Amino acid sequence: MSYAKRHMGMQERQKIRKLYYYQEKDIVTIFEKLEQQGSHRLLYQLPTGGGKTVVFSEIAKRFIEKYRKKVIVLTHRTELCRQTSAALKMTGIRNKIIDSSFKKFSRNDDRPCYVAMVETLKNRIKDGLIDVDRVGLIIVDEAHHNSFHKLLGKFKNADIIGVTATPFSSDINLPMNRNYDELIIGAGIDSLIEQGFLAKPKTWRYDVELNTLKTGQQGDFTVGSSDELYSSQLMLDLLVHAYEQHSKNKRTLIFNNGIFTSRKVLEVFTNLGYPIRHLDNQTPPDERKEILLWLKKTKGAILTSVSILTTGFDEPTIQTVILNRATTSLTLYHQMIGRGSRSLPQKKTFTVIDLGNNIDRFGEWHAPIDWQHVFAYPEIYHESLHTKTSYEAHQLPADMRAKFPNSMEIAFDIQGAHQDAIAKGLKPKLVIRDSIRQHALMCADNSNEIPEALALTAELDREIDWRVKQYAKCLGNVTKNYTEWLRDDYKNKLKILIEKIMRRRSLMKAAV
Repeated sequence: MSYAKRHMGMQERQKIRKLYYYQEKDIVTIFEKLEQQGSHRLLYQLPTGGGKTVVFSEIAKRFIEKYRKKVIVLTHRTELCRQTSAALKMTGIRNKIIDSSFKKFSRNDDRPCYVAMVETLKNRIKDGLIDVDRVGLIIVDEAHHNSFHKLLGKFKNADIIGVTATPFSSDINLPMNRNYDELIIGAGIDSLIEQGFLAKPKTWRYDVELNTLKTGQQGDFTVGSSDELYSSQLMLDLLVHAYEQHSKNKRTLIFNNGIFTSRKVLEVFTNLGYPIRHLDNQTPPDERKEILLWLKKTKGAILTSVSILTTGFDEPTIQTVILNRATTSLTLYHQMIGRGSRSLPQKKTFTVIDLGNNIDRFGEWHAPIDWQHVFAYPEIYHESLHTKTSYEAHQLPADMRAKFPNSMEIAFDIQGAHQDAIAKGLKPKLVIRDSIRQHALMCADNSNEIPEALALTAELDREIDWRVKQYAKCLGNVTKNYTEWLRDDYKNKLKILIEKIMRRRSLMKAAV
Protein backbone atom coordinates (compact mmCIF):
# COMPACT_ATOMS: atom_id res chain seq x y z
CA MET A 1 0.00 0.00 0.00
CA SER A 2 1.36 3.43 -0.94
CA TYR A 3 2.25 6.14 1.59
CA ALA A 4 -0.64 8.33 0.41
CA LYS A 5 -3.22 5.53 0.68
CA ARG A 6 -2.06 4.55 4.15
CA HIS A 7 -2.29 8.15 5.25
CA MET A 8 -5.72 8.73 3.71
CA GLY A 9 -7.00 5.52 5.29
CA MET A 10 -6.01 6.84 8.68
CA GLN A 11 -7.81 10.10 7.98
CA GLU A 12 -11.02 8.26 7.26
CA ARG A 13 -10.80 6.44 10.59
CA GLN A 14 -10.10 9.57 12.61
CA LYS A 15 -12.53 12.19 13.80
CA ILE A 16 -11.67 15.25 11.74
CA ARG A 17 -12.27 18.68 13.24
CA LYS A 18 -14.27 21.09 11.15
CA LEU A 19 -12.46 24.29 10.32
CA TYR A 20 -14.03 27.70 10.71
CA TYR A 21 -14.02 29.86 7.60
CA TYR A 22 -11.37 32.26 8.98
CA GLN A 23 -9.08 29.30 9.74
CA GLU A 24 -9.53 27.89 6.23
CA LYS A 25 -8.79 31.34 4.75
CA ASP A 26 -5.52 31.61 6.68
CA ILE A 27 -4.43 28.09 5.70
CA VAL A 28 -5.01 28.88 2.03
CA THR A 29 -2.94 32.05 2.38
CA ILE A 30 -0.10 30.18 4.07
CA PHE A 31 0.05 27.53 1.33
CA GLU A 32 0.04 30.22 -1.33
CA LYS A 33 3.19 31.56 0.34
CA LEU A 34 4.75 28.08 0.59
CA GLU A 35 4.20 27.46 -3.10
CA GLN A 36 6.28 30.49 -4.04
CA GLN A 37 9.90 29.82 -4.98
CA GLY A 38 12.65 29.85 -2.40
CA SER A 39 12.80 28.97 1.31
CA HIS A 40 10.09 30.24 3.57
CA ARG A 41 10.09 31.52 7.11
CA LEU A 42 6.54 32.56 7.91
CA LEU A 43 5.13 33.83 11.20
CA TYR A 44 1.39 33.28 11.71
CA GLN A 45 -0.59 35.27 14.29
CA LEU A 46 -3.97 34.19 15.67
CA PRO A 47 -5.46 35.26 19.03
CA THR A 48 -5.67 32.96 22.03
CA GLY A 49 -8.91 31.03 21.61
CA GLY A 50 -8.83 31.34 17.82
CA GLY A 51 -7.70 27.73 17.35
CA LYS A 52 -3.98 27.92 16.56
CA THR A 53 -3.45 24.22 17.26
CA VAL A 54 -6.31 23.26 14.94
CA VAL A 55 -4.83 25.47 12.22
CA PHE A 56 -1.26 24.21 12.39
CA SER A 57 -2.45 20.59 12.65
CA GLU A 58 -4.35 21.07 9.40
CA ILE A 59 -1.29 22.74 7.85
CA ALA A 60 0.80 19.71 8.82
CA LYS A 61 -1.76 17.33 7.31
CA ARG A 62 -2.00 19.17 4.00
CA PHE A 63 1.78 19.62 3.78
CA ILE A 64 2.33 15.88 4.23
CA GLU A 65 -0.29 15.07 1.60
CA LYS A 66 1.08 17.58 -0.90
CA TYR A 67 4.84 17.21 -0.49
CA ARG A 68 5.21 13.81 1.20
CA LYS A 69 7.90 15.10 3.51
CA LYS A 70 8.21 14.80 7.24
CA VAL A 71 6.96 17.50 9.58
CA ILE A 72 8.31 18.35 13.04
CA VAL A 73 6.28 20.42 15.52
CA LEU A 74 8.33 22.16 18.21
CA THR A 75 6.92 23.07 21.62
CA HIS A 76 8.55 24.42 24.78
CA ARG A 77 7.00 22.15 27.44
CA THR A 78 6.62 18.40 27.89
CA GLU A 79 2.93 18.72 28.59
CA LEU A 80 2.41 20.69 25.37
CA CYS A 81 4.16 17.91 23.47
CA ARG A 82 1.50 15.44 24.62
CA GLN A 83 -1.36 17.81 23.89
CA THR A 84 0.01 18.64 20.44
CA SER A 85 0.50 14.96 19.63
CA ALA A 86 -3.14 14.27 20.58
CA ALA A 87 -4.35 17.21 18.46
CA LEU A 88 -2.42 15.96 15.45
CA LYS A 89 -3.95 12.49 15.85
CA MET A 90 -7.43 14.05 15.89
CA THR A 91 -6.58 15.60 12.52
CA GLY A 92 -5.63 12.17 11.20
CA ILE A 93 -1.84 12.42 11.47
CA ARG A 94 0.13 9.54 12.93
CA ASN A 95 2.97 11.04 14.92
CA LYS A 96 5.59 10.28 17.54
CA ILE A 97 7.02 12.37 20.36
CA ILE A 98 10.80 12.66 20.19
CA ASP A 99 11.79 11.93 23.79
CA SER A 100 14.36 9.82 25.66
CA SER A 101 12.98 6.63 24.06
CA PHE A 102 13.52 7.94 20.52
CA LYS A 103 16.49 6.16 18.93
CA LYS A 104 16.61 7.12 15.27
CA PHE A 105 14.65 7.94 12.13
CA SER A 106 14.14 4.42 10.80
CA ARG A 107 13.71 3.82 7.07
CA ASN A 108 10.79 1.59 7.97
CA ASP A 109 9.20 4.26 10.15
CA ASP A 110 6.48 5.79 7.98
CA ARG A 111 5.24 8.22 10.61
CA PRO A 112 4.96 11.52 8.74
CA CYS A 113 5.11 13.77 11.80
CA TYR A 114 7.09 14.20 15.01
CA VAL A 115 6.63 16.41 18.08
CA ALA A 116 9.59 17.58 20.15
CA MET A 117 10.87 20.05 22.69
CA VAL A 118 13.79 22.15 21.52
CA GLU A 119 16.44 20.78 23.90
CA THR A 120 15.47 17.17 23.21
CA LEU A 121 15.56 17.70 19.45
CA LYS A 122 18.88 19.51 19.68
CA ASN A 123 20.41 16.55 21.54
CA ARG A 124 19.02 14.00 19.08
CA ILE A 125 20.48 15.96 16.15
CA LYS A 126 23.82 16.23 17.94
CA ASP A 127 23.81 12.46 18.50
CA GLY A 128 23.15 11.92 14.78
CA LEU A 129 19.79 10.25 15.38
CA ILE A 130 17.79 12.56 13.10
CA ASP A 131 18.26 13.05 9.37
CA VAL A 132 17.48 16.75 9.06
CA ASP A 133 17.40 16.53 5.25
CA ARG A 134 14.23 14.39 5.39
CA VAL A 135 12.28 17.11 7.18
CA GLY A 136 10.28 19.40 4.93
CA LEU A 137 8.45 21.58 7.46
CA ILE A 138 9.12 22.83 10.97
CA ILE A 139 6.14 24.26 12.87
CA VAL A 140 7.09 26.30 15.93
CA ASP A 141 4.29 26.57 18.49
CA GLU A 142 4.35 29.60 20.84
CA ALA A 143 6.96 31.10 18.52
CA HIS A 144 7.29 34.30 20.57
CA HIS A 145 9.52 32.42 23.01
CA ASN A 146 12.29 32.61 20.39
CA SER A 147 14.00 29.65 22.05
CA PHE A 148 14.22 27.80 18.74
CA HIS A 149 16.10 30.27 16.55
CA LYS A 150 19.52 28.54 16.70
CA LEU A 151 18.04 25.13 16.05
CA LEU A 152 16.10 26.19 12.96
CA GLY A 153 19.32 26.72 11.01
CA LYS A 154 19.99 22.95 11.16
CA PHE A 155 17.10 22.26 8.78
CA LYS A 156 18.45 23.63 5.51
CA ASN A 157 15.70 22.10 3.33
CA ALA A 158 12.73 22.82 5.56
CA ASP A 159 10.17 25.58 5.48
CA ILE A 160 9.55 27.24 8.84
CA ILE A 161 6.16 28.35 10.19
CA GLY A 162 6.02 30.02 13.58
CA VAL A 163 2.64 30.27 15.33
CA THR A 164 1.77 32.75 18.07
CA ALA A 165 -0.98 34.98 19.42
CA THR A 166 1.50 37.82 20.01
CA PRO A 167 4.25 38.21 17.38
CA PHE A 168 6.47 40.20 19.70
CA SER A 169 9.59 39.08 21.56
CA SER A 170 10.06 40.43 25.07
CA ASP A 171 13.82 40.32 24.39
CA ILE A 172 14.61 43.44 22.36
CA ASN A 173 17.89 41.81 21.27
CA LEU A 174 15.99 38.94 19.60
CA PRO A 175 13.25 40.58 17.49
CA MET A 176 11.00 38.17 15.64
CA ASN A 177 11.72 39.77 12.28
CA ARG A 178 15.25 38.44 12.61
CA ASN A 179 14.05 34.83 12.37
CA TYR A 180 10.94 35.22 10.22
CA ASP A 181 10.63 36.93 6.84
CA GLU A 182 6.92 37.63 6.79
CA LEU A 183 3.99 37.97 9.18
CA ILE A 184 0.56 36.57 8.27
CA ILE A 185 -2.19 38.00 10.46
CA GLY A 186 -5.33 36.02 11.29
CA ALA A 187 -8.69 37.28 12.51
CA GLY A 188 -8.55 39.91 15.28
CA ILE A 189 -9.96 39.46 18.76
CA ASP A 190 -12.62 42.12 18.15
CA SER A 191 -13.73 40.35 14.97
CA LEU A 192 -13.91 36.94 16.69
CA ILE A 193 -15.98 38.46 19.50
CA GLU A 194 -18.35 40.15 17.05
CA GLN A 195 -18.91 36.87 15.21
CA GLY A 196 -19.45 34.90 18.40
CA PHE A 197 -16.26 32.83 18.34
CA LEU A 198 -14.95 34.49 21.53
CA ALA A 199 -16.73 35.90 24.58
CA LYS A 200 -16.64 39.64 25.25
CA PRO A 201 -14.72 40.82 28.32
CA LYS A 202 -16.26 43.03 31.00
CA THR A 203 -13.33 44.67 32.74
CA TRP A 204 -12.92 46.09 36.24
CA ARG A 205 -9.73 48.00 36.94
CA TYR A 206 -8.29 48.97 40.32
CA ASP A 207 -5.46 51.47 40.59
CA VAL A 208 -2.63 49.73 42.43
CA GLU A 209 0.60 51.31 43.64
CA LEU A 210 3.41 49.36 41.98
CA ASN A 211 6.32 51.51 43.09
CA THR A 212 7.72 48.73 45.29
CA LEU A 213 7.94 46.27 42.39
CA LYS A 214 11.41 45.57 41.01
CA THR A 215 12.27 44.53 37.45
CA GLY A 216 14.37 41.41 36.81
CA GLN A 217 16.90 40.62 34.09
CA GLN A 218 14.19 39.42 31.71
CA GLY A 219 12.36 42.73 32.01
CA ASP A 220 9.35 41.57 34.03
CA PHE A 221 8.61 42.21 37.69
CA THR A 222 10.45 39.92 40.10
CA VAL A 223 8.68 37.20 42.05
CA GLY A 224 10.15 38.43 45.32
CA SER A 225 8.91 42.00 45.03
CA SER A 226 5.55 40.79 43.71
CA ASP A 227 5.12 38.40 46.64
CA GLU A 228 5.92 41.19 49.09
CA LEU A 229 3.24 43.45 47.58
CA TYR A 230 0.48 40.97 46.75
CA SER A 231 0.71 38.94 49.96
CA SER A 232 0.23 42.09 52.05
CA GLN A 233 -3.02 42.35 53.97
CA LEU A 234 -3.97 45.45 52.00
CA MET A 235 -3.76 43.65 48.63
CA LEU A 236 -5.40 40.49 49.94
CA ASP A 237 -8.31 42.61 51.19
CA LEU A 238 -8.53 44.33 47.80
CA LEU A 239 -8.57 40.95 46.04
CA VAL A 240 -11.39 39.66 48.24
CA HIS A 241 -13.31 42.91 47.77
CA ALA A 242 -12.93 42.78 43.97
CA TYR A 243 -13.96 39.11 43.86
CA GLU A 244 -17.02 39.62 46.03
CA GLN A 245 -18.10 42.69 44.07
CA HIS A 246 -17.69 41.30 40.54
CA SER A 247 -17.20 37.53 40.60
CA LYS A 248 -18.84 35.92 43.62
CA ASN A 249 -20.03 32.36 42.89
CA LYS A 250 -18.50 32.45 39.39
CA ARG A 251 -15.91 29.92 38.17
CA THR A 252 -12.74 31.97 38.57
CA LEU A 253 -9.03 31.83 37.72
CA ILE A 254 -6.64 33.94 39.82
CA PHE A 255 -3.19 34.51 38.29
CA ASN A 256 -0.30 35.32 40.65
CA ASN A 257 3.41 35.94 40.11
CA GLY A 258 4.64 33.95 43.12
CA ILE A 259 3.76 30.69 44.87
CA PHE A 260 3.86 32.40 48.28
CA THR A 261 1.16 34.84 47.16
CA SER A 262 -0.97 32.10 45.64
CA ARG A 263 -0.88 30.08 48.85
CA LYS A 264 -1.82 33.16 50.88
CA VAL A 265 -4.77 33.64 48.51
CA LEU A 266 -5.70 30.00 49.08
CA GLU A 267 -5.56 30.49 52.86
CA VAL A 268 -7.65 33.70 52.87
CA PHE A 269 -10.40 32.41 50.57
CA THR A 270 -10.52 29.05 52.36
CA ASN A 271 -11.03 30.81 55.69
CA LEU A 272 -13.89 32.76 54.12
CA GLY A 273 -15.56 29.51 53.08
CA TYR A 274 -15.05 29.78 49.32
CA PRO A 275 -14.27 26.65 47.23
CA ILE A 276 -10.67 27.20 46.14
CA ARG A 277 -7.60 25.15 45.15
CA HIS A 278 -3.98 26.08 44.37
CA LEU A 279 -1.89 24.99 41.39
CA ASP A 280 1.71 25.71 40.36
CA ASN A 281 4.40 24.15 38.18
CA GLN A 282 5.57 21.97 41.09
CA THR A 283 2.17 20.29 41.46
CA PRO A 284 2.48 16.55 40.59
CA PRO A 285 0.74 15.55 37.31
CA ASP A 286 -1.85 13.30 38.99
CA GLU A 287 -2.77 15.99 41.51
CA ARG A 288 -3.00 18.59 38.77
CA LYS A 289 -5.35 16.37 36.80
CA GLU A 290 -7.54 15.91 39.88
CA ILE A 291 -7.59 19.67 40.58
CA LEU A 292 -8.60 20.54 37.02
CA LEU A 293 -11.38 17.96 37.16
CA TRP A 294 -12.53 19.51 40.46
CA LEU A 295 -12.50 22.94 38.79
CA LYS A 296 -14.70 21.66 35.98
CA LYS A 297 -17.25 19.98 38.25
CA THR A 298 -17.45 22.40 41.19
CA LYS A 299 -19.94 25.25 41.06
CA GLY A 300 -18.32 28.61 41.79
CA ALA A 301 -14.85 27.02 41.94
CA ILE A 302 -11.81 29.29 42.32
CA LEU A 303 -8.37 28.22 41.13
CA THR A 304 -5.38 30.29 42.23
CA SER A 305 -2.26 29.52 40.21
CA VAL A 306 1.30 30.42 39.24
CA SER A 307 3.06 29.83 35.89
CA ILE A 308 0.93 26.88 34.83
CA LEU A 309 -2.37 27.82 33.14
CA THR A 310 -1.18 30.43 30.63
CA THR A 311 -0.65 27.87 27.84
CA GLY A 312 -2.08 24.44 27.09
CA PHE A 313 -5.12 24.94 29.32
CA ASP A 314 -8.66 25.02 27.97
CA GLU A 315 -11.69 25.20 30.26
CA PRO A 316 -14.47 27.04 28.38
CA THR A 317 -16.66 27.44 31.48
CA ILE A 318 -14.30 29.95 33.15
CA GLN A 319 -16.36 33.05 33.92
CA THR A 320 -13.80 35.34 35.54
CA VAL A 321 -10.07 35.96 35.20
CA ILE A 322 -8.37 37.93 37.98
CA LEU A 323 -4.92 39.36 37.24
CA ASN A 324 -3.59 39.41 40.80
CA ARG A 325 -0.24 40.53 39.51
CA ALA A 326 1.44 43.06 37.27
CA THR A 327 3.44 42.09 34.20
CA THR A 328 5.40 43.83 31.45
CA SER A 329 4.86 40.85 29.12
CA LEU A 330 2.33 41.51 26.38
CA THR A 331 2.20 37.78 25.62
CA LEU A 332 1.48 36.81 29.22
CA TYR A 333 -1.20 39.50 29.44
CA HIS A 334 -3.00 38.08 26.40
CA GLN A 335 -2.58 34.49 27.54
CA MET A 336 -4.00 35.10 31.02
CA ILE A 337 -7.11 36.92 29.83
CA GLY A 338 -7.51 34.48 26.95
CA ARG A 339 -8.15 31.66 29.45
CA GLY A 340 -11.60 33.08 30.04
CA SER A 341 -12.45 34.04 26.46
CA ARG A 342 -13.93 30.75 25.24
CA SER A 343 -17.48 31.28 24.03
CA LEU A 344 -20.36 28.93 24.88
CA PRO A 345 -24.09 29.05 24.03
CA GLN A 346 -24.78 30.26 27.59
CA LYS A 347 -21.60 32.33 27.90
CA LYS A 348 -21.29 35.40 25.70
CA THR A 349 -19.28 37.51 28.16
CA PHE A 350 -16.67 36.98 30.87
CA THR A 351 -15.24 39.16 33.62
CA VAL A 352 -11.68 40.49 33.85
CA ILE A 353 -10.48 42.00 37.13
CA ASP A 354 -7.14 43.80 36.83
CA LEU A 355 -5.18 44.36 40.05
CA GLY A 356 -1.87 45.23 38.36
CA ASN A 357 -2.53 48.27 36.13
CA ASN A 358 -2.06 45.90 33.19
CA ILE A 359 -4.90 47.34 31.10
CA ASP A 360 -3.36 50.80 31.48
CA ARG A 361 -0.06 49.36 30.28
CA PHE A 362 -1.26 47.35 27.29
CA GLY A 363 -4.72 48.67 26.48
CA GLU A 364 -7.92 46.63 26.49
CA TRP A 365 -7.33 42.96 25.66
CA HIS A 366 -9.70 43.08 22.68
CA ALA A 367 -8.51 46.44 21.32
CA PRO A 368 -6.97 46.18 17.81
CA ILE A 369 -3.17 46.09 17.58
CA ASP A 370 -1.22 46.87 14.41
CA TRP A 371 0.79 43.67 14.48
CA GLN A 372 2.51 44.44 11.17
CA HIS A 373 3.92 47.62 12.69
CA VAL A 374 4.94 45.76 15.86
CA PHE A 375 6.66 43.09 13.73
CA ALA A 376 8.48 45.65 11.57
CA TYR A 377 9.43 48.07 14.38
CA PRO A 378 9.61 46.03 17.62
CA GLU A 379 11.99 48.49 19.28
CA ILE A 380 9.34 51.24 19.17
CA TYR A 381 6.69 49.00 20.71
CA HIS A 382 9.14 47.71 23.31
CA GLU A 383 9.94 51.25 24.39
CA SER A 384 6.26 52.18 24.67
CA LEU A 385 5.58 49.20 26.96
CA HIS A 386 8.40 50.11 29.30
CA THR A 387 7.65 53.83 29.53
CA LYS A 388 5.86 54.63 32.76
CA THR A 389 2.81 56.85 32.73
CA SER A 390 3.02 59.91 34.94
CA TYR A 391 0.74 58.06 37.36
CA GLU A 392 3.06 55.03 37.59
CA ALA A 393 6.16 57.21 37.84
CA HIS A 394 4.64 59.21 40.69
CA GLN A 395 6.23 58.02 43.94
CA LEU A 396 3.93 57.92 46.95
CA PRO A 397 6.03 58.34 50.12
CA ALA A 398 6.14 55.29 52.36
CA ASP A 399 5.63 57.45 55.47
CA MET A 400 2.38 58.76 54.00
CA ARG A 401 1.09 55.24 53.38
CA ALA A 402 1.83 54.38 57.02
CA LYS A 403 -0.52 57.15 58.17
CA PHE A 404 -3.51 55.52 56.42
CA PRO A 405 -3.41 51.80 57.36
CA ASN A 406 -7.19 51.36 57.05
CA SER A 407 -7.38 52.58 53.44
CA MET A 408 -7.12 50.02 50.64
CA GLU A 409 -6.36 52.59 47.93
CA ILE A 410 -4.55 55.88 48.48
CA ALA A 411 -3.52 56.56 44.87
CA PHE A 412 -5.66 58.29 42.26
CA ASP A 413 -4.90 58.49 38.54
CA ILE A 414 -5.96 62.06 37.69
CA GLN A 415 -5.08 61.81 34.00
CA GLY A 416 -6.79 58.45 33.58
CA ALA A 417 -9.91 59.69 35.40
CA HIS A 418 -9.97 62.83 33.24
CA GLN A 419 -9.77 60.78 30.04
CA ASP A 420 -12.63 58.56 31.23
CA ALA A 421 -14.76 61.59 32.08
CA ILE A 422 -14.23 63.18 28.68
CA ALA A 423 -14.96 59.89 26.91
CA LYS A 424 -18.27 59.62 28.82
CA GLY A 425 -19.23 63.23 28.14
CA LEU A 426 -18.96 64.22 31.82
CA LYS A 427 -17.69 67.50 33.25
CA PRO A 428 -13.94 67.48 34.06
CA LYS A 429 -14.54 69.00 37.50
CA LEU A 430 -16.01 65.66 38.60
CA VAL A 431 -12.44 64.33 38.62
CA ILE A 432 -11.45 66.77 41.37
CA ARG A 433 -14.68 66.00 43.23
CA ASP A 434 -13.87 62.27 43.24
CA SER A 435 -10.28 62.94 44.29
CA ILE A 436 -11.42 65.09 47.21
CA ARG A 437 -13.92 62.42 48.26
CA GLN A 438 -11.20 59.74 48.27
CA HIS A 439 -8.93 61.90 50.43
CA ALA A 440 -11.81 62.70 52.79
CA LEU A 441 -12.63 59.03 53.27
CA MET A 442 -8.94 58.25 53.88
CA CYS A 443 -8.84 60.78 56.72
CA ALA A 444 -12.19 59.68 58.15
CA ASP A 445 -11.42 55.96 57.96
CA ASN A 446 -8.20 56.42 59.93
CA SER A 447 -9.55 58.69 62.69
CA ASN A 448 -11.97 58.54 65.61
CA GLU A 449 -12.70 62.26 66.03
CA ILE A 450 -13.07 65.28 63.72
CA PRO A 451 -9.89 67.07 64.95
CA GLU A 452 -7.86 63.93 64.39
CA ALA A 453 -9.23 63.55 60.85
CA LEU A 454 -8.59 67.21 60.01
CA ALA A 455 -5.03 66.91 61.31
CA LEU A 456 -4.41 64.06 58.87
CA THR A 457 -4.98 66.42 55.93
CA ALA A 458 -1.50 67.85 56.56
CA GLU A 459 -0.07 64.48 55.56
CA LEU A 460 -1.72 64.92 52.16
CA ASP A 461 -0.24 68.30 51.21
CA ARG A 462 2.35 66.95 48.76
CA GLU A 463 -0.12 64.55 47.20
CA ILE A 464 -2.74 67.30 46.82
CA ASP A 465 -0.17 69.55 45.11
CA TRP A 466 0.67 66.76 42.65
CA ARG A 467 -2.97 65.97 41.86
CA VAL A 468 -3.84 69.63 41.28
CA LYS A 469 -0.88 70.02 38.91
CA GLN A 470 -1.92 66.88 37.00
CA TYR A 471 -5.46 68.21 36.71
CA ALA A 472 -4.20 71.57 35.46
CA LYS A 473 -2.18 69.78 32.77
CA CYS A 474 -5.33 67.98 31.66
CA LEU A 475 -7.18 71.28 31.32
CA GLY A 476 -4.46 72.76 29.12
CA ASN A 477 -3.17 76.32 29.37
CA VAL A 478 -4.15 77.50 32.85
CA THR A 479 -2.50 80.29 34.79
CA LYS A 480 -0.41 79.87 37.88
CA ASN A 481 -2.98 81.89 39.81
CA TYR A 482 -5.73 79.49 38.76
CA THR A 483 -3.63 76.49 39.86
CA GLU A 484 -3.06 78.10 43.25
CA TRP A 485 -6.79 78.78 43.58
CA LEU A 486 -7.53 75.15 42.69
CA ARG A 487 -5.20 73.99 45.45
CA ASP A 488 -6.76 76.25 48.08
CA ASP A 489 -10.28 75.33 46.98
CA TYR A 490 -9.35 71.62 47.10
CA LYS A 491 -8.14 71.88 50.69
CA ASN A 492 -11.15 73.88 51.83
CA LYS A 493 -13.63 71.44 50.29
CA LEU A 494 -11.65 68.54 51.72
CA LYS A 495 -12.03 69.83 55.29
CA ILE A 496 -15.73 70.55 54.81
CA LEU A 497 -16.37 67.05 53.46
CA ILE A 498 -14.37 65.42 56.28
CA GLU A 499 -16.52 67.17 58.88
CA LYS A 500 -19.72 66.06 57.08
CA ILE A 501 -18.57 62.44 56.93
CA MET A 502 -17.47 62.33 60.56
CA ARG A 503 -20.70 63.96 61.83
CA ARG A 504 -22.83 61.58 59.75
CA ARG A 505 -20.97 58.61 61.21
CA SER A 506 -21.43 59.95 64.76
CA LEU A 507 -25.16 60.32 64.21
CA MET A 508 -25.39 56.78 62.83
CA LYS A 509 -23.57 55.40 65.88
CA ALA A 510 -25.82 57.35 68.22
CA ALA A 511 -28.91 56.05 66.44
CA VAL A 512 -27.74 52.46 66.87
